[in-house]
Amino acid sequence: MTATLITGIGQLVTCDGSGPDGLGLRDDQAVIASDGVINWIGPAAAAPAADTMIDCAGRTVIPGFVDSHTHLVFAGDRSAEFTARMAGKPYDGGGIGTTVAATRSADDDQLRSLIAGRVAAARAQGTTTLEIKSGYGLTVEEEVRALRLAGEFTTETTFLGGHVVPAELAADRAGYVDLVCGPMLTAAAPYARWIDVFCEPNSPHAFTAEESRMILTAGAAAGLELRVHGNQLGPGPGVRLAVELGAASVDHCTHLTDADVDALAGAADTTVATLLPGVEFATRSPYPDGARLAAAGVSIALASDCNPGTCHSSSMPFMIALAVRELGLTPAQALLAATVGGARALRRTDIGAIAIGRRADLAVIDTPSYLHLAYSPGMALTMALDPDSRERQ
Repeated sequence: MTATLITGIGQLVTCDGSGPDGLGLRDDQAVIASDGVINWIGPAAAAPAADTMIDCAGRTVIPGFVDSHTHLVFAGDRSAEFTARMAGKPYDGGGIGTTVAATRSADDDQLRSLIAGRVAAARAQGTTTLEIKSGYGLTVEEEVRALRLAGEFTTETTFLGGHVVPAELAADRAGYVDLVCGPMLTAAAPYARWIDVFCEPNSPHAFTAEESRMILTAGAAAGLELRVHGNQLGPGPGVRLAVELGAASVDHCTHLTDADVDALAGAADTTVATLLPGVEFATRSPYPDGARLAAAGVSIALASDCNPGTCHSSSMPFMIALAVRELGLTPAQALLAATVGGARALRRTDIGAIAIGRRADLAVIDTPSYLHLAYSPGMALTMALDPDSRERQ
């Protein structure tokens, strides 16, 4: 095994749950990783010898961001739709059909190149783990293709045939749900870890509670773990359905009743509330009340929801800044949600924190403190730090 010493760390933010805010802050530390796994943490002056060294020159080191909700398999451009929303046109999910048409028209090499560029952009801002959904194909062949291509970049692939009802089957919703639960699921399951559904009765394009239940239970029977898009456009059944079925995450959580919050708090060990503030930024929608969720003891994650229509950004530092400014989270709560919270949303125990035995998925911030993630929004401060491929000295 080759051991790499990561030293010169000004502030090490372990996110290991220790300390008054759970960040486990340490100064003047070093980390040693072998074959991508952390096997030593301690004072820099006491660090054992290693084969190679990375000097962080006083910068801050944090766990790599875990972006647990993205839609990176797409072609086309919806900037005109964004412009219309900035002028006051509400979002109802209808623009997804535009992306479906563009994505179906792209060949494998085009889609692969687009995904690779988006993954590289995310890593350049400190993201080390990405979940990637299908959902812009909406035929058996196209959903399988999306998952196959996504699997070239991540193990966290999600079958989202239940994104919207495609235009060609708008008059046969029941037939499309049967397709998703039957032949499409059978073909897609070997390429996916997760199944997701857009449970949103407030949209004519998405799925009711009954339709969502059918899709999720079929996915569970096929061996897939569950995720839910819920409560984005208005109050609805998504949160309670996710909790009832033991979904790992219910994402958006923009419009919550007291009963929804109580349900999430009671299921904090099972179901994570994943907040996607980039969507509210890009749709002029109300932001979810993150402080309310935190105070209730809900398990919270932050993710980008990078997609062509409602958040064309994969920047997790930007999501942290929005969470602090608009969701009411503290900088510490926001960072934990973007790391440990994302790991919980993916039911992963090997990422999200800097600890012995965890993956050496680290990010470096070119500042003296993690506080700059919210304090310096829009600045190019963070990047993934890969002990196996970074330039050595």
